[in-house]
Amino acid sequence: MALIKSISGIRGTIGGKVGDGLNPLDIVKFTAAYATFIRNNTPQSGNKIVVGRDARISGEMVMHTVVGTLMGMGWDVVYIGMASTPTTEIAVTGEKACGGIILTASHNPKQWNALKLLNEKGEFLNAAEGGQVLKIAEEEAFTFADVDHLGKLIENNNYDDKHIAQVLALALVDKEAIEKADFTVAVDCVNSVGGIVIPKLLRALGVKNIIELNCEPTGHFAHNPEPIPQNLGEISAVMKQSKADVGFVVDPDVDRLAIICENGEMFVEEYTLVAVADYVLQHTPGNTVSNLSSSRALRDVTRKYNCQYNAAAVGEVNVVEKMKETSAVIGGEGNGGVIYPAIHYGRDALVGIALFLSLMAHTRKSVSELKATYPAYSIIKQRIDLTPQIDVDALLVAVKKEYADQEITDIDGVKIDFPDGWVHLRKSNTEPIIRVYAEAHTEAEAEKLAAGVMEIVKKLTH
Repeated sequence: MALIKSISGIRGTIGGKVGDGLNPLDIVKFTAAYATFIRNNTPQSGNKIVVGRDARISGEMVMHTVVGTLMGMGWDVVYIGMASTPTTEIAVTGEKACGGIILTASHNPKQWNALKLLNEKGEFLNAAEGGQVLKIAEEEAFTFADVDHLGKLIENNNYDDKHIAQVLALALVDKEAIEKADFTVAVDCVNSVGGIVIPKLLRALGVKNIIELNCEPTGHFAHNPEPIPQNLGEISAVMKQSKADVGFVVDPDVDRLAIICENGEMFVEEYTLVAVADYVLQHTPGNTVSNLSSSRALRDVTRKYNCQYNAAAVGEVNVVEKMKETSAVIGGEGNGGVIYPAIHYGRDALVGIALFLSLMAHTRKSVSELKATYPAYSIIKQRIDLTPQIDVDALLVAVKKEYADQEITDIDGVKIDFPDGWVHLRKSNTEPIIRVYAEAHTEAEAEKLAAGVMEIVKKLTH
C-alpha cells in the first residue's frame, strides 16, 4: 500500500493501516487540515467548499468521508457529483466558494484515489500553501464544529452543462463550422466521468456521428488509464475500421487529452497543446508557456507568430504562475494538458477538443495532414535509480559544469538545450529516481543525447 503526501494534496492506494494507504482516518485528517487552512486564509466571504469526484470504485466511500468531514468542520459543501477536474474548478468560481476538493487520482490505476486541493479561484494550492496543509495535518491542529455550527450539504448536478456552455461561448470555438464539417468522432473515456461529459460536449458542438468507447462511468478502467500510445490500441483499431475523422482519449478526470489520427496513428500527446496553440495564436497572438519537459515544438510554433515562449518548472501550478506572470494567451503541459485562460487557469480536455475541432473545421485538413505541418520532434523518457549515497544536488551541479558551454536552465533540476535537442534531468517527487527526458528530431538522436548525459552521470556516481 502507498500514501503520498505532496504540496497539492494526498494520494494513495485504498485501504491499509493508518499512514500506510488512503483510508478513512487519513482522509479525515487531511480534509480537516485543508478545511482549517482555508478557514484561516481564504479572502472569499461565504462558507462554501465544492466537492466533485471521478468514477473510481472508491469514489463514493471517499466522497462520503470528505463531505462528512467538511460538514463536521462547519463548512457548507456543494457536491456536484461525478464531474471532471476542470468542471470542479469552474464550479468553485461559479459558486463563489472558498475552495474545492477533487476526488481523483488522475491517470493512476483503479486502486488509487486522491484529494486534489483548490483555492477560491479554482486553482491548485501552491507549494507554500500545500506545505501549510501538511503541517496542520501532521500536528492535527484542527477543531471540529459543535452541533450548532455544523455545515450543510447542497447538491448541484448542473455544472457539466454550465461548463459546456462556457466552452461554447469562447470566441474561438466555431460551432457552426464544426457542425457544417459533419465530423465522425471516436472517443475513449476509460470508464470514468469523461463518458458523461465528452459525448454531451460533442453533441452541443454539432457533432452527430459519435463512436463511444468505454463511456460507461463504472470506474472499472478498460485499459491502463494513462492516455499514452501503448494504452490506446483499441481506439487506434477502431479508427482504422470506422473511417472516423478524429479520435479523442481522456484520462479519468478529463484534464489530459490525447488525439488519434484518422489512420489510427497517434497524433502524439505532446502535440495536443502545440496544435491548439497554433489555432489560438493564428487569431490572438501572444505569449505561450509549457513546462521544461514539454516539446520544443510549442516554442517553434510560438516564434512562427513572432511571439514569446517561456518555460516553467514541471507541475500545473508552476505553469499557471508563469502564464499569469507573462500574460500568456495559451499554455499547458506536454502530457495533453491544455490551459486556456479565456475560460480558466486549469488543464481542460473539453476546451482542447472544442478548439481542435474548430482548427480542423477551419483548415479542412485531416488530423495526419495537420500533424505534418508541425515541427517533427521525438521525446524519450528514461530514469536513473538513486541510492542513499548519491547527493542529487551535487550531481546536478556537476552536470551543469560539464555542459557549461550549452544553454542551461536550472529552475527545476537541470535542462541542457543543444542546438538540435535537449535533455532534462530532475529528481522525482514520488520515487527515488532521477527522471531523464530527451528530445530531438528523431528518436535515435534523442536516445544519443540522453546516453551522452547518462554516461557522465554514471561516471560521477562511481
